[in-house]
Amino acid sequence: MATPLRILTIIGARPQIIKAAAISHAVRTKFKGRIQETLLHTGQHYDNNMSQVFFDELGIPGADIALNVGSGSHGAQTARMIEGIETELKTGKHDVVLLYGDTNSTLAGALAAAKIHIPVAHVEAGLRSFNKAMPEEVNRVVCDHCSTWLFCPTETAVTNLANEGFDLKNAGTATADKPHVLNCGDVMFDNSMRFAELAKERSTIIADLGLGMNGFILATVHRDNNTDEPERLNAIFSTLLKMHHLHGLPIVLPLHPRTKKAMEERMDPALARELAAAKGFILAPPAGFLDMIALESHAKLVVTDSGGVQKEAFFFAKPCVILRPQTEWVELVERGQAVLADADPARIANAAADFLANGAPACPPLFGDGHAAEAICAALLS
Repeated sequence: MATPLRILTIIGARPQIIKAAAISHAVRTKFKGRIQETLLHTGQHYDNNMSQVFFDELGIPGADIALNVGSGSHGAQTARMIEGIETELKTGKHDVVLLYGDTNSTLAGALAAAKIHIPVAHVEAGLRSFNKAMPEEVNRVVCDHCSTWLFCPTETAVTNLANEGFDLKNAGTATADKPHVLNCGDVMFDNSMRFAELAKERSTIIADLGLGMNGFILATVHRDNNTDEPERLNAIFSTLLKMHHLHGLPIVLPLHPRTKKAMEERMDPALARELAAAKGFILAPPAGFLDMIALESHAKLVVTDSGGVQKEAFFFAKPCVILRPQTEWVELVERGQAVLADADPARIANAAADFLANGAPACPPLFGDGHAAEAICAALLS
């Protein structure tokens, strides 16, 4: 038997665990014996409610290597990650580094691998918000330009890379100087379709919270510019509270640890008391992936600053109000599935009212056929 391709998968945050589940499943099933995967967790974000629960639910083996870098400034955190990843790569045990998305873990993996000439494969390549004030935009651009394989989730992502000078016609062996760009579809779509039925069987969150189909608004708030700036934090939460009172719908908000801390430190005390007194404003613990799928598929409207949740809302045909000034998922906005509202109370309220009254327009599939992970594995082997 031929020697298997040895992949080092690097993750560091909750969304990356979810994305990694799709490819890890393909490696253990269809590509068993042909690909060997080692999982490295940087520890960029690590909390049992935010990380371990996802390993357990999604059936991913625990991390083989844990760097435990913890939180810190962008520079200090990324430097510790680069050092740890480089040390592992110098063992000579890995042929390819597989990276997801746009976190500091993504950036660290790209820099560490590229500098010692180990090929990089980037899943979710080509996404652009065109706003370099966002740390994620810097991370994704740098990672793309360090990569040997750029796995795009949509045609828009492919176009973005072409506009930056990537040659879409590169053939033969992929290299860092002549990378291959492929539209393989979205691994998150793979996962959402695969786990939707499992969520119906296992998740009890809808019953536990006394909710019904299309009977509530799901909200998530976690990005640092929304949690760390008091004006934005208070504007978002006061608007959500007014929406709850105006439309008579419960609002469910699984509370990210960063957001919980920000509410305690930066929220207007009067607003905090109002939220606590509103019985239909449900501040829930962080939700596992199956619970989030259940919430997304039952909600009438999604309000979020999460890139992943924007897409998942689309997968389940739910309109979405985006609490950011830009999004990398521009297709959703262009086709009317989502509206960019930033932290502007009037824009949030108006977009929500329109979606609650009219829903979102029908939209063709945008994110592949649900077999992105298999396409990525096959491309790496070829």
